[in-house]
Amino acid sequence: MKLQGRTAVVTGAAGGIGRGIAVALARRGCALALLDIDDTALAATTGELSAYGVRVSKHHLDVSDRSAVAAFPGQLMAEHSGIDLLVNNAGVALGGTFEETSEADFEWLFGINFWGVVRMTRALLPLLHKSDDARIVNISSLFGLIAPPGHAAYAASKFAVRAFSESLRHELAATKIGVTVVHPGGVATSIAKSSRLPQNLPADEAAKRRRFFDSLLTMPPEIAGETIVRGVENRKVRILVGADAKRAALLERLMPVSYWNVLGVGLRK
Repeated sequence: MKLQGRTAVVTGAAGGIGRGIAVALARRGCALALLDIDDTALAATTGELSAYGVRVSKHHLDVSDRSAVAAFPGQLMAEHSGIDLLVNNAGVALGGTFEETSEADFEWLFGINFWGVVRMTRALLPLLHKSDDARIVNISSLFGLIAPPGHAAYAASKFAVRAFSESLRHELAATKIGVTVVHPGGVATSIAKSSRLPQNLPADEAAKRRRFFDSLLTMPPEIAGETIVRGVENRKVRILVGADAKRAALLERLMPVSYWNVLGVGLRK
């Protein structure tokens, strides 16, 4: 896929993987509509991208807000002539076992991680159909390949993104819109620090859990963004980001029922 002269919408673009994707796209001459709820960080990212000489617009948007998402295509067309690439990257994390996780927190997570993807796709699909070469890129997770204990809600949301992406790809096979699902491993973003944990969890235990999972996030987001955009250029339908994601995908394929017997031992060590 030739990205120069194209236009991409990227959600969750203020930092982390979203920012890494935006930089990789701008470097290739792709115009950008960047979305996030962090206006300060989004403005900083937009300012940095001005060096690439591409048109960049920034938009405050909460992807869990149904009415705001429905109104976004009008805002987009006021800034750009069309859209060729939709990157559904915005996401949050929620730690805790199923019994520790409240229904309200479960719904909050799905509102962003899953319904945000579905609603953004529905809102922008008519515009994508007008492109002569378009693609939807949905960011799932390593936890969309495997489902570890203590992350029932997060893994469920990322498996849902994976299933939605695969079914949508089959439905759009006869059109000019391709669909890619991405499974990043441990990318060094702020997701662990900003994740929600059970409300009744003692402060020392909450801090311990955050430190542990933050220690697993090692890949620079710029490398992750470049890996994803390179996969888009090559029209890959599934992109595994990082050696940890590739190992997990292989192990799950070899041991679809008992993979945690191996991975769990490794994590405890």
